[in-house]
Amino acid sequence: MSFLNTLDVEEGSDALSDLDAYQEWIAARTRTVTRITLEDLQVARTLRSALRAAVAGDPPVALPDVTFGLSLSRAGDVQLDATDPAGTVAAAVATLAIRDEWRRIKVCPADDCRWAFYDSSRNRSRHWCSMAVCGNRAKARTHRERAR
Repeated sequence: MSFLNTLDVEEGSDALSDLDAYQEWIAARTRTVTRITLEDLQVARTLRSALRAAVAGDPPVALPDVTFGLSLSRAGDVQLDATDPAGTVAAAVATLAIRDEWRRIKVCPADDCRWAFYDSSRNRSRHWCSMAVCGNRAKARTHRERAR
């Protein structure tokens, strides 16, 4: 989820705005030092755009080429492995799809939010990232419009 939320509409920030920002975002989430190139940054931006479009139901954006592999643990469990950040994201997406959980990833419909979230509701009916914030704003807006 954090990769999809590297673009924060409400704060107007983008962790993929440049190499340093992307490097800082990766360093905050991993224990290894990863050297990032401009090509890596472009792949990450394209991957994020494609995934956010897919989650939000927007027109599809072509996925970039990313690489990840399979490995077996001693217990015989299959794991998806990657050697770079984009591959790690792609492996996580593949894992969600395999577990039939990809449809639980949603984007808040509020124009001033657009935060990606995991819908943990039993029937996958959650609409807002936060009912206390975005949901409440929408309901208050609807109520004001009806009261006019």
